Amino acid sequence: MDTLSAVLSRLKPQTYVAGGLDMGGEWSVQFNSHCGVKYFALVSGTASIAVEGEADPICLKAGDCVLLPRGKRFVIAKDPAFKPLAFETVAGSEWIGGIARVNGGGDTMMLGGHFALSDAHSDMLLGTMPPVVRLRDESEKAGLHWALDRMRHELSSAQPGSSLVVQHLAHLMLVQALRLYLSLGAASGTGLLFASGDPRIGPAIDAIHRDPGRRWTLPVLAAIAGMSRSKFALRFKAVAGTSPIEYLTSWRMLLASDRLTSGKERISDIAVSLGYESEAAFSTAFKRVTGYSPRKYVGRSVGADHLLLSSTSSPLPARAT
Repeated sequence: MDTLSAVLSRLKPQTYVAGGLDMGGEWSVQFNSHCGVKYFALVSGTASIAVEGEADPICLKAGDCVLLPRGKRFVIAKDPAFKPLAFETVAGSEWIGGIARVNGGGDTMMLGGHFALSDAHSDMLLGTMPPVVRLRDESEKAGLHWALDRMRHELSSAQPGSSLVVQHLAHLMLVQALRLYLSLGAASGTGLLFASGDPRIGPAIDAIHRDPGRRWTLPVLAAIAGMSRSKFALRFKAVAGTSPIEYLTSWRMLLASDRLTSGKERISDIAVSLGYESEAAFSTAFKRVTGYSPRKYVGRSVGADHLLLSSTSSPLPARAT
């Protein structure tokens, strides 16, 4: 399993939001700060998006997708000069099949989703992505366009199982948007998302994910990357934001937290399978990363969302975007 797939499957991002807005007239909508990742795709019309702290609004046209990974407040508008309507005040009567009308609709259609992650998970995955990213690349957007068209159909037709289909489509759109971001050569920051696209570091991380219980060493991982130990260590830290061995430990603890909460395995068996010679050594590492001993972790029923993946919200209404 590749790095992005492995991480997203383990972090289990939850779709708190999947829906759209159909806007008309002099429209402008303001969104509050959020946890995790939001994204929007313009199906029709034009718009501008202004993000808190950013100097200039970004102009969007039909087919553009924007990622909002840093959780800042933002305004999407037909014209930045229009007075914004707080999204929370959109009347419930305006929602039909997961799409809300603003000023009667008919001008601009926008679909999107919101995936909630803990702050620690967001930092690990997204690293230093900017507050807003506009994606424009006609040759790479076919998959995103298909998902958009399908989501619009599911939201408007209200067929049996539509809610589940929309959630899966929202997840597909997020992955496609992240892949598109990497394909555009934007991976110049730090974080696991950037590391997954790095031609040297990516294979080493993939190897850790394939066999987390192997007794990995810096020389072995460097050899997989085709680099010297010193250059590999420096490159890994620069791209992933953590050292190779720290990342290995963090990934093992994330796997362990899932297996501990399932209650189907003994702690000693988990320890051995993840490369630890004894339960005591595993317990020491687990407590250092999570703040809990394995037994207390299970006793408190602490989920993986509480796991800090670095060594060093409440859900939104289902109809909202």
